[in-house]
Amino acid sequence: MENNKAPIFTMLVVALIVGSALYKQIDFKTMTVEKPALAILYTVTLLFATFVLVKNFRKKTEK
Repeated sequence: MENNKAPIFTMLVVALIVGSALYKQIDFKTMTVEKPALAILYTVTLLFATFVLVKNFRKKTEK
């Protein structure tokens, strides 16, 4: 019974979308972001999605 794949796929999609949106926000010439509050929200969401993915990956390697 492997019902754990749906949240992993969802977090992977969230991480990719939010990561690309955060990448677009950053101006690498001046090292600033267009909207700092939105960039913070993107960063927190990206870190949460990455945390969930790493946590699940570690759980699979322990089995």
